[in-house]
Amino acid sequence: MSEPTPRQLFFKVFPSIALPMFMASVDSTIVATALPAIAGTLGEVERVSWVVVSYLVATTIAAPVYGRLGDALGRRRMMFGALALFVAASGACVVAPSILWLTLARVVQGLGGGGLMTLSQALVGEIIPPRERGRYQGYTASVFMTSSTFGPVAGGWLTQHLGWQSVFWINLPLGVIALILVQRLPIRSKPGGRFQFDFTGLALFSFFIAPLLLALEQARKFAWDAVPAALALFAVAVVSLRFLLRQQMLAALPLLPVSLLRQTAIWRTELMAATTGATLVPLVTFVPIYLQVVRGTTPSETGLYLVPLTMFIAVGSMMTGQIITRTGRSAIIPSIGLSMLAVVLACLAVFSPILTLSQLPFMFCAIALLNGTPMPVVQTTVQMLAGPRQLGAASASVQFSRSIGAALGTALVGAVLFGTLAAVDPATAALFGDLVESGPQALAGLPPERVAVVQEEISHAFQAAFAAIAVFSAMGACLAWSLPVRRIENRPQAPVRLDEAAEAPTPGE
Repeated sequence: MSEPTPRQLFFKVFPSIALPMFMASVDSTIVATALPAIAGTLGEVERVSWVVVSYLVATTIAAPVYGRLGDALGRRRMMFGALALFVAASGACVVAPSILWLTLARVVQGLGGGGLMTLSQALVGEIIPPRERGRYQGYTASVFMTSSTFGPVAGGWLTQHLGWQSVFWINLPLGVIALILVQRLPIRSKPGGRFQFDFTGLALFSFFIAPLLLALEQARKFAWDAVPAALALFAVAVVSLRFLLRQQMLAALPLLPVSLLRQTAIWRTELMAATTGATLVPLVTFVPIYLQVVRGTTPSETGLYLVPLTMFIAVGSMMTGQIITRTGRSAIIPSIGLSMLAVVLACLAVFSPILTLSQLPFMFCAIALLNGTPMPVVQTTVQMLAGPRQLGAASASVQFSRSIGAALGTALVGAVLFGTLAAVDPATAALFGDLVESGPQALAGLPPERVAVVQEEISHAFQAAFAAIAVFSAMGACLAWSLPVRRIENRPQAPVRLDEAAEAPTPGE
């Protein structure tokens, strides 16, 4: 039986993993623009942020679980389960009569969404030859960035024309299509053996992740009265992490791939993923605030200025993937890319006050293009080193590293921004929170000379924030230059049968 051509394999595999990944990724952003309408219908405005936070916590906890279960029970089988859970929870969100109900449904939805992200990446590693994976990781990065851009726009349109429930019920037909596409996936491995799962590790991991993300959410409020709660949650996370690491060292089949993380190439690659998240997400979070507060752009203008910052990350990722596929060279690309990115971000930090609005999109374009270079390298390298038996755990660890890096980076950059303002002028620091919530109209009652001072002080604080982001990028560059694995080799692999998906599933699939 002949091996499929790359073109045949692409049309068989990519649509089947792209749609589940898109659904999971877009659901973390599409809800944001619907929050005011949700609060208006269900009330409890003070708790409406839990609709977003609960999904984030659940997806982060679920990622390593699906990675380990996919390795043990079969990744396509687990993808069916994750999709069913995600779609069922979306239906529960549609009929939610209260914020509490909606929050609980979002938790269940996140438990499915975390599997869609992890299993999509792992299925690429299972089906695609090693060197070809670079190209696919570039494609998947483009899916992620497209969903991040598309989500807020689609959420606003759906909420305005069809009601906030539509941002959830749209998942029902998409889920059915995704289930049909996943059925088409060819399967290479037939997992078997006695099933084991680290339930103790899962409990400790949950007690680590949930308090940590909640502590970071408290820190992002830029309010001193949130500090005690953030510190208490952080303390719980640290204690849980200590017990988790000890338990993972003793477990026969640990939830987290501790044995993999002992390899120099893998832990450095994982840290590079974390620094990438710590660079990208703070930019996407704080640049809109910078444009509206310092530059005075409207929300619609801000969206247009952000297009290069999101679109060209996908371009950088796809270009990197193509280079890996054609040459096998991997680590040199983010080594150069992240080094250049650190320089560009440092220039943004120094020269942002004198850059014109027409010049900023070109700066954002360069930042995004360079920030896309490590994404395919990270996933491809870790999957190659992990081997077929630990593909799921390895893919989940990359997603986990990137998420934690993004959360920590956003909190730290926010602390730098707010701390700089508080050190220079506490009154401006207090006003900054109002500006973030209500926009430039918060300055309406101030005299013109005071408005000028406030904008200048906030501009200087953003320079410090951009410098902090440049540090994360420089750290990523140092890790990339020190990676011992510099090439991706095409190891022999059994051919894929394109009609395998139509065969009856066997036990352990």
